[in-house]
Amino acid sequence: MSTRPARITRVMLGEPRLYGAAIGAMVLSSLLLYLAPLVPQVVIDGVLLPSGEGPSGFERFILSLIGGAEFIGNNLWWAAVVVLLLTAAAGVFSYFRGVWAALATERIVQRMRDDLYRRLQRVPVGFIDKSETGDLIQRCTSDVDTVRLFLSAQVVEVARAVAMLIVPLPIMLLVSPLMTLASVVLLPPIVIFAVVYFKRIRSAFLDVDEAEAALTSTVQENVTGIRVVRAFAQQQQECEHFDERNGRHRDLDNHLYRVLAWFWSTSDLMCMVQKMIVVGTGLVLLGMGKLEVGAFFFFLTAVGMFVWPIRQMGRILAELGKAQVAMGRIDYVLGQPEESDGESGQVLDGAALDGAISFRGVSFAHVESMPVLHDIDLEIKGGQTVALVGPSGCGKSTIINLLMRFYDPDEGEILLDGVDLRSIDRASLRSNLSVVLQEPFLYSRSLHDNLAMGRRDAEESEIVEVATVAAIHDSIMQFDEGYATVVGERGVTLSGGQRQRLSIARALLRDPAVLVLDDALSAVDTRTERAILGALKERHHRHTTIIIAHRLTTVMQADEVIVLDEGRIIDRGPHEDLVRRDGLYRRLWDIQHEGMDALGEGGT
Repeated sequence: MSTRPARITRVMLGEPRLYGAAIGAMVLSSLLLYLAPLVPQVVIDGVLLPSGEGPSGFERFILSLIGGAEFIGNNLWWAAVVVLLLTAAAGVFSYFRGVWAALATERIVQRMRDDLYRRLQRVPVGFIDKSETGDLIQRCTSDVDTVRLFLSAQVVEVARAVAMLIVPLPIMLLVSPLMTLASVVLLPPIVIFAVVYFKRIRSAFLDVDEAEAALTSTVQENVTGIRVVRAFAQQQQECEHFDERNGRHRDLDNHLYRVLAWFWSTSDLMCMVQKMIVVGTGLVLLGMGKLEVGAFFFFLTAVGMFVWPIRQMGRILAELGKAQVAMGRIDYVLGQPEESDGESGQVLDGAALDGAISFRGVSFAHVESMPVLHDIDLEIKGGQTVALVGPSGCGKSTIINLLMRFYDPDEGEILLDGVDLRSIDRASLRSNLSVVLQEPFLYSRSLHDNLAMGRRDAEESEIVEVATVAAIHDSIMQFDEGYATVVGERGVTLSGGQRQRLSIARALLRDPAVLVLDDALSAVDTRTERAILGALKERHHRHTTIIIAHRLTTVMQADEVIVLDEGRIIDRGPHEDLVRRDGLYRRLWDIQHEGMDALGEGGT
C-alpha cells in the first residue's frame, strides 16, 4: 500500500484560515517566550553587572522598551512583572493556538468520516464482499483518529519547532554570533538523524496498524457469530485464535517501541551534547571577557528552549509516519470507484412500470475461472409470479443480485420494461424493486422504524396493512409496546420467522413494481406460509413477483416455475406440468413428500 504525504497537506488545506491563525498564534507565543528570558539578561548586563563598554545598543533598546536603565535600577520588581506579563501573553496565544487547531481538525475529520461513510454506501458490492468488516471499521475509526491526533497536535508542533528555532536566531546573533554558532552546531545532525529514523519507522507503523485491523476483525466476527461459537462449543478455539493475533500485534508493538526507545535515547544524548557545547563555549568566552554573564544565561535558556522542540521533530516525524499509514488506508477506501449510475442514468417512472423482466444470454462469474450462470434466457411478464428452484449453488440468488445490479453480467443483457438495466440510474432501479433476502437484516430500532425503512413517509394504516398481509401484525400486537417495541441488533430478540415476516412487510410497504422473495418463507411454519401466500395472491398482478424457495409447496401457485441446475435453466413450466414429467423438479418434489410422509407417520 502506498502512502502519500501530500494528502496530509491537501487535507489541511480544507481549513487554511484556522490553521494559519493557529500557526500565527504559535509564532507569537514563541517570540514572547524568547523575550521573557531576554529581560533578565539585559537587566543583569545593563543594570546590575555592567562591565567593559557597558550595555550594547541592542540591550539599551530592550531596556528602553521596559522603562529605561535608571527606572529598572530603582524598580527591579518591574522587570519581574514584565517577565510575568510576557509569559502570560505567550500562554494566551498558546491557548488560542490549541483552540483554533482543534476546531480546524474536528471540521476536517468530520468531513473525512462523512466521505468514508458515503463512499462505503456507494462502492461496488464486490469490494464489500472481498473486504473484512473489522478492517473497514478500523479504517473508519482508528485510522481516522490517528490522522486527527496528528492534525490537532503535531501539525502545530511542526510550526512550533520551526518558530522556536527561527524566531530567536536574529536575537541570538545580535547578542553573540559566536555563541549562536555554538548553539546550533549539532542541529543539522539531529534533524538528519530524525529523517533517517522516520524512514525506518514508517514500515513498522504499517505492520502494527494492519495487525490491529486483523485483531479488530477477529473481535467483530466473534461478537457477530457468538451464538454459532457457543452452539459448537468453540470458545476455547476462538480464544486461541484471538491470542495468536493478539500475540502478533504485541510482538510488532514491542519491535516498534524498541526502535522508538533507540531513537529517543540517541536523540537525547545528542541534545545534551549540544547543551554541553553551549556551556563549554560560554565559559571560555566568559573567561576571555568576550561574553557578559547575562548573555551567557540567556543562551543557556534559549538553547534549552529550541533544542528540545527540534528533538521533538523525531516524535513529530513518528506521528507523521503513523498518519501517513492511516491516510493511505483511508485513501484506499476513498479511492474505490463508486457504482456507476448507468450510461444515461435514466430515471424510472414507478407508476408507469409494467414490471416485465428479460434475461438475454446472461452469463456471470464471481471469479473468472468459476462461472455461476451460463447463457440464461428468461422472460417474465409484468404482474406475473415466477418461481426459481434448484439445488443450492445453482445460481438462483445470483440472478436476483444481477437484477438488483449488485453486479453486472459478464455477457448478455437484462431488461426491465425493455430498458437495459445498465442504462438505468441504480437508485431509481432499486427504488422500484423490493427484495427480501435469505438473511433478513433488522436494525436495533423499533418495529415501526424497521418497517418504515420501506417507505419513510408511510402512514400508520399502510404499515398495519402490510404487516397484516405478512402475517406479523398479530404477533406485534402481543408485545407490550406493540409497534414501538425495540428489537435487538440484527433483530436478535425476534424469532427467525418473525424477522422474515417483518422483512416481507417492509418490502411490501414500498409497493414495488417487482417483488423478490429470496427464500423468505423458510423460517415460517406451513400454516403461516399459506396465509402469506394467500394474501400475496390477492395482490396478484399488482406487481411482478419472483419467489426463490427450496420448499416446493411455496412455489405451487406460481404462474411459472424455472428450474436451474449448475447455472443453467434445465426446465420450466407450471407446477402441475413439472410434477407430471420426469426431471429434477419431480425428483425434488418426491424427496420432499417422502420426507413429509415419513414425518407424518412417525410424528405425534
